[in-house]
Amino acid sequence: MRLRCALLDDFQNAATTVADWTPLADRVEVTSHTEHHPTEDALVAALADADIVVTLRERVPFPASVLNRLPRLKLLIASGLRNSVIDYAAARANGVTVCGTESSSTPPVELTWALLLGLARGLVQENESLRTGGPWQSTIGADLHGRRLGLLGLGKIGSRVAQVGLAFGMEVTAWSQNLTAARAAEAGVTLAATKEALLATADFVSVHLALSDRTRGLLGPAELALLKPTAYLVNTSRAAIVDQDALLTALREGRIAGAGIDVFDTEPLPADHPARTTPRLLATPHLGYVSRANYERYYGQAVEAIEAYLAGSPVRTLG
Repeated sequence: MRLRCALLDDFQNAATTVADWTPLADRVEVTSHTEHHPTEDALVAALADADIVVTLRERVPFPASVLNRLPRLKLLIASGLRNSVIDYAAARANGVTVCGTESSSTPPVELTWALLLGLARGLVQENESLRTGGPWQSTIGADLHGRRLGLLGLGKIGSRVAQVGLAFGMEVTAWSQNLTAARAAEAGVTLAATKEALLATADFVSVHLALSDRTRGLLGPAELALLKPTAYLVNTSRAAIVDQDALLTALREGRIAGAGIDVFDTEPLPADHPARTTPRLLATPHLGYVSRANYERYYGQAVEAIEAYLAGSPVRTLG
């Protein structure tokens, strides 16, 4: 009997085509789940007969309350080498091996700039107007050259976003709890004296921090109030870093010029979520990691991880 493998949140039904699963064909039966399972009960029911699960990013939590109810599960593969929603202790207690895959920082860098440029030049509004016979030129673009880009986080992704900003002729500043002036100088940017100073002076703010106890809720109502009314905020990192309700309120009240958001507190976003109708918001459905090259890496390495597990030598184990 073949083992059963479930591929979660395969919204584009692409997981089985971007990688070669034929090496597992005689040992593993693969099922693609193109719909999200929004509750623990729905998830447990869907995975009741799964021996292997491949989960995408951190959208689907695997706490003890789920893992304890999946007695058949033996291998859990996460995309990326870090996953904050898997209870590793519970996985070990239930005999579940957890493995990860590598992930490229390039796609989120590119999407960050897609959102920032889309906001700055009013691309969505202008395209919609052109298609529907609306006004010819209805917006006035915000310049990048000579403006200040403030980066919250200057790690692998943030430093590459900085390079693009410098290429546009922007003045780039950065801040994080552990960032030093020397590290900022290595990236060609200036260290902001404080988070508050960065927010108050930047024309564009982009978030590139890992979610932790220190960064959760880092930008709340008080911090968002520091932004200039002409400023734009982009978040392609983690939703919980920015108070979502406070941001939507600021956008509705016109207290900032706009925001580009790729991450949300609840994903997929409910049909009646206010983010779907909030003005001045350019929103995308968590596309930061979604590129062909990344998918080929994720699912190709998932196949490798399953082969290695079956051979008794798991690779890229987590937790």
